[in-house]
Amino acid sequence: MQTVILNNGVEMPLLGFGVYQISAEDTERAVCEALAAGYRLLDTAAAYGNEEAVGRAIKSSGIAREDLFVTTKLWVQNAPAEDNTRRAFETSLNKLDLDYLDLYLMHQPFGDVYGQWHAMEALNREGVAKAIGVANFYPDRLVDLIVNNEITPQVNQIETHPFFQRADYRHLMSEHGVQIQSWGGFAEGKNDLFTNPMLAEIGKEYGKSVAQVVLRWLTQRGVVAIPKSVHAERMAENIDVFDFQLTDEQMAQIATLDTGSSLFFDHHDPEIVTWLAKRRLDT
Repeated sequence: MQTVILNNGVEMPLLGFGVYQISAEDTERAVCEALAAGYRLLDTAAAYGNEEAVGRAIKSSGIAREDLFVTTKLWVQNAPAEDNTRRAFETSLNKLDLDYLDLYLMHQPFGDVYGQWHAMEALNREGVAKAIGVANFYPDRLVDLIVNNEITPQVNQIETHPFFQRADYRHLMSEHGVQIQSWGGFAEGKNDLFTNPMLAEIGKEYGKSVAQVVLRWLTQRGVVAIPKSVHAERMAENIDVFDFQLTDEQMAQIATLDTGSSLFFDHHDPEIVTWLAKRRLDT
């Protein structure tokens, strides 16, 4: 597995396994199969409702803790944000049955972002969150957080796929030392991604599927990817993307698919902001 080095020296796998929209009932099995397939980066979140299942899979795998890279995410907290962020972190850690997290991300750029970040900085200094970062932060919000705080986020997990490539933003993050990570790498199959003629033709040249081409395109650009699947054969296929390299011409072809806009939701849309910012978890 290839890795990237975060701005604080932490080593992170370039390809991992995500569990978004996998039910709690299916998560334990899926994570066990992913670990058996060779994945060592696991990505979950408090909002996904499956942290306990991820923890059970980790425990039953027999894999040494230091060989795993586990990420979970903080949901928007009520005031006092600093106190509640620590409480939320401890809740996630207990559900995962772990002593520390490799990466803790602020899931949304809403609420008392500064209060939440200050608590995350403290957790990082204490060593219980080896790296900290954000998710869904657009450039203005990310730069504001960097400029006005001591610790620069190690990671920003954002929507990134062939139809929304975020090239300029990737360069900006690189300039600030923030590692880009993709969510929705397959665009959930929107725009007929899996039958796209261009991607299929590129895959044919290497004996690879469209999904493998997309994952190779992401990782070849230095974007950490976390594909999700509940099928063991797909998991094995998705991790098998380091034995070929796309040419400059093929990378340029894929660049033409970029629409420059989200296929899911816009974090600048007042209605989306209201819905996300007001949502609270039951726990």
